[in-house]
Amino acid sequence: MTPLKKALAAATLVTAPLALPISHAAAQDAPSSEAEPVAPIQMRSEQVVALVNGELDVPLEEVFTEGFLQAVPPAQLTGLSAQLTSQFGRALEVETLEPDTGTRSALAIRMERAVGRGGIAIDPQDGNRINELLFRSFDPLNDSAEKIINELNALPGNVGAYFGPLDGTNPAISINPDEQFAIGSTFKIYVLAALNRRITSGKEAWDSTTDLSITRRSFPSGMMQDWPDPAPVTLQTLATMMISISDNTATDTLMRHVGVDAVIDEMIASGHSTPAKNVPFLTTREMFALKAAGDETLTQYRAASVSDKAEILHRLNDSDLDVNRIQSTFSGGPVALDVEWFASPNDLRKLYIHMLDQGSGVPLKIMSVNPSMADNGWQNWASAHYKGGSEPGVLNLTWLLYTKAGLPYVLTLSWNDADANLDETALELIAQRIMALPL
Repeated sequence: MTPLKKALAAATLVTAPLALPISHAAAQDAPSSEAEPVAPIQMRSEQVVALVNGELDVPLEEVFTEGFLQAVPPAQLTGLSAQLTSQFGRALEVETLEPDTGTRSALAIRMERAVGRGGIAIDPQDGNRINELLFRSFDPLNDSAEKIINELNALPGNVGAYFGPLDGTNPAISINPDEQFAIGSTFKIYVLAALNRRITSGKEAWDSTTDLSITRRSFPSGMMQDWPDPAPVTLQTLATMMISISDNTATDTLMRHVGVDAVIDEMIASGHSTPAKNVPFLTTREMFALKAAGDETLTQYRAASVSDKAEILHRLNDSDLDVNRIQSTFSGGPVALDVEWFASPNDLRKLYIHMLDQGSGVPLKIMSVNPSMADNGWQNWASAHYKGGSEPGVLNLTWLLYTKAGLPYVLTLSWNDADANLDETALELIAQRIMALPL
């Protein structure tokens, strides 16, 4: 997450209009008449243009309601504006405001390299300040794969990317396609593949049930860590929670259910180029516990054999984990990026091939619950099947996409930086631009 729509809701300005006076043309045929009044929502939309360009010359508090600025603080608002101009150039003009009166309108702003589309609303009881501002999508103008490749290569840290047909032929974008990257929760596709193998082999069904264990529950993201005990749930429910909201407790429950060895077997069967890099294959709870254990334990783990690593993980797993320590561990910069799950862009592309080969009707439905697709992204695609992952210093976004002619494509973007937190919105906006490229 890290999903594209969430990024657009944050980075594409979940904001509100601004209260700057706009100059008006005087009537030509009646010198004594006053200028025609401009509707407040028109004034605010023009102020949004100034805001995006960093040229607003009144305090934000005069433009946005207090509630809006509580949800999107001024520092975040100006930061999001800077991200937009970095991706799409200066805002040039309000292209569309429909209707151009009233308190709520559809809004389109033309920028140098895109048209941002969304909506704006004002509160007439609060000085006509903006209380809603959202760009749902950006339609790129004169974009190209070459421009995007250059921007990806300019990102700090290490970047890998693949965008092209599922079979790997003639990709439009290919950057470090065989390099191993930490991928965060995208590893959960391997768990889904192992579960699908178990079900297609006849051992169980999607509506088979299992219990959430009160012990060894994981930590957010997700919500199932707070479910009551006992809590019988179907395998399909667990899989849907694991993929759609990246629920870590659902993930660990499925890993115990199918067996970690089965997940490793599925990873190998999919053609992963360096499976040993993922052994032992961590549960999410083990990852949290190991990174929060401190430098001494991490040093021991790195130097240990596979069997000794498994023993360290077993010991940590059986210990009581302090949620406050977990939160503090991940609240700063990157921590031990070598303690993660790894795959190359081509490994993830081959994983989708593997899932389709084993019969993946239900998994694809599960992966389309949260397609992470901006509104304008559907112009090229009939369906989208998504999983992503992130932690400080790690970001991955991976889609299986079907064209309207039924041809399968893959877009996967990986970004690692051991020295700094990543600008998730920047990569998500690039992903949106890639999906809008002509095929």
